[in-house]
Amino acid sequence: MAKLAASSCLLSCLLIMFMSSVSAVDTDGDKQVYIVYMGSLSSRADYMPTSDHISILQEITGESLMEGRLVRSYKRSFNGFAARLTESERTRIAEMEGVVSVFPNKMLQLHTSTSWDFMGLKEGKKTKRNPTVESDTIIGVIDTGITPESQSFSGKGFGPPPKRWKGVCSGGKNFTCNNKLIGARDYTSEGPRDISGHGTHTASTAAGNAVVDTSFFGIGNGTVRGGVPASRIAAYKVCTDSGCSSEALMAAFDDAIADGVDLITISIGFKFPSMFEDDPIAIGAFHAMAKGILTVSSAGNSGPNPTTVSHVAPWIFTVAASTTNRGFITKVVLGNGKTLDGRSVNAFDMKGKKYPLVYGKSAASSACSAKTAGLCAPECLNKSRVKGKILVCGGPSGLKIAKSVGAIAVISKTPRPDVAFTHHLPASGLTAKDFKSLVSYIESADSPRAAVLRTETIFNRTSPVIASFSSRGPNTIAVDILKPDITAPGVEILAAFSPDGEPSEDDTRRVKYSVFSGTSMSCPHVAGVAAYVKTFHPKWSPSMIQSAIMTTAWAVKARGSGIASTEFAYGAGHVDPIAALNPGLVYELEKADHIAFLCGMNYTSKTLKIISGDTVKCSKKNKILPRNLNYPSMSAKLSGSASTFTVTFSRTLTNVGTPNSTYKSKVVAGHGSKLNVKVTPSVLYFKTVNEKQSFKVTVTGRDLDSEVPSSANLIWSDGTHKVKSPIVVYEMIVDES
Repeated sequence: MAKLAASSCLLSCLLIMFMSSVSAVDTDGDKQVYIVYMGSLSSRADYMPTSDHISILQEITGESLMEGRLVRSYKRSFNGFAARLTESERTRIAEMEGVVSVFPNKMLQLHTSTSWDFMGLKEGKKTKRNPTVESDTIIGVIDTGITPESQSFSGKGFGPPPKRWKGVCSGGKNFTCNNKLIGARDYTSEGPRDISGHGTHTASTAAGNAVVDTSFFGIGNGTVRGGVPASRIAAYKVCTDSGCSSEALMAAFDDAIADGVDLITISIGFKFPSMFEDDPIAIGAFHAMAKGILTVSSAGNSGPNPTTVSHVAPWIFTVAASTTNRGFITKVVLGNGKTLDGRSVNAFDMKGKKYPLVYGKSAASSACSAKTAGLCAPECLNKSRVKGKILVCGGPSGLKIAKSVGAIAVISKTPRPDVAFTHHLPASGLTAKDFKSLVSYIESADSPRAAVLRTETIFNRTSPVIASFSSRGPNTIAVDILKPDITAPGVEILAAFSPDGEPSEDDTRRVKYSVFSGTSMSCPHVAGVAAYVKTFHPKWSPSMIQSAIMTTAWAVKARGSGIASTEFAYGAGHVDPIAALNPGLVYELEKADHIAFLCGMNYTSKTLKIISGDTVKCSKKNKILPRNLNYPSMSAKLSGSASTFTVTFSRTLTNVGTPNSTYKSKVVAGHGSKLNVKVTPSVLYFKTVNEKQSFKVTVTGRDLDSEVPSSANLIWSDGTHKVKSPIVVYEMIVDES
């Protein structure tokens, strides 16, 4: 598992792990693990789910013993089970009364300090807190498990768990929960202990204790803490080194909802968006939403390519990744005194000694061409020419083979110059321009050139920038819902780590705190903010918390051209924890609104039952245009090629600020072609708190830019609050494969 977590967060496109679309085929003959989903639990007092599941299996298989058949029962928050079935058995069970759907168990993968200060959530008494309610808040972390001995999860100073807590600590030997880490469950047969580090990192980012004087071998030294350090944590382990199975994810949601968590953070997903009825996280999160539990999830690490954002359901809070004001660079100091600024989290001290540089192309073995050797492909380098030198490579392969050929360090051309990765030896990633300059320097001399690597921490970033790896929209499933929703720190995040994990691939070092990058890291930041908001507004629904965070977000920048640099990269903007406490107005949504939205997407009653667990018939009364879902952002994909267009959005705002308030609307231009936006009425009057007022937004324009979406921002202001919603209209033909 260590390699999975390291690769999911460290080595960009080539080494960030994603969803494997291959179903989890069982080794027992032609049987395969399937999830038999049966919707909501029966309200009958005498109904026993597991017994029902066994009876179904016995009827279908003709076998009396189910030990090798029944994998898991879902019996606490929704109804169903996972079982090993043949194809014919799957077909027959799908036709049985009470069975909503049967789908294969698939493997999903992980999406993988000063960040809280950067966002304005300062340490200790510098930030407004509600400690009593915060201590009563439980965050469920669905991930790779957790490290119970970490100081970030120490129970010192905590009282007993909240009385409503119904979870367990099924840790087994050498695993003990406490009053901070109040629960742990395992769905992998490995035990809930984190052996990769990913789950420990995400849990501590969301809700870890404040731990002073922490660093990664001296890098990033300071106090590491979560957004709500006084809150409790419950860990649900669903991932192994082969991925995170659908059946385990469904079980984790089933338990987490029934255990009594207040919020779920899950940094796991598909490489590309999946239909809601085929997505275990979308199904689990819908049940969580119906119980008042917000699910926060990572957008994915397939950026900057379009249509790659994962988790596109409106009942999931989807998070992109961006930078903070801190970054790590590893300078390449050449023999002639020239310095090239490279990127890596380099904790190795070369003590100022310069070593000879060798370009892979110049060290080619007879087995490969010079061009292939320039990329440092495996088996392509002559070890005698590399040993004791700094290896220079045109690609990332050099990091894999460096030790085997005796290299002292590696300098490579990186496709992600905005991110510093951790490596198992001294390393630095250069931009294409600087790498070309380095190669020219090496090749311009008859005698070997020399260099030394030197690590520095910089604090000169003034505004967040979207990471190149962060997955982008548009949303290809619900095309009129803008995704991702928000962005948060996800680049070079220092947090707790498992001593059983590897800080980087092939790394023999063991640490308690490490640095990672990925939307896996940004997701728990927003989970922490959501929990922070909930501590001041414990009765707010998931949609109210999400709205408060989205409508108070900062403006951000995104790298790249085309849609990669627009709202499809960052949604509403960058999370602002302090502003989210007092949004003034919120957009509210209930379960019925999401049903109406799904009816508007022309979902059948059968498909609706797969997602919601309920029997629903769509009609004109419970059907809305998807773009009219009362969402904090407004988005519309236009059909056809007409030169002019008109789009209308309907929305309702709820006053959570002060009585007798007046909000005036203002529209600020964004990207792409000019939009004409009319808001009716343009002024909203609220006499009382919790009063609702509706309005319409009519957008007209012509000749849309086909390369980027056209956008604007609607801002409602009473002089104190600014309630901002992005408006995005697009007519792009993008690759959705």
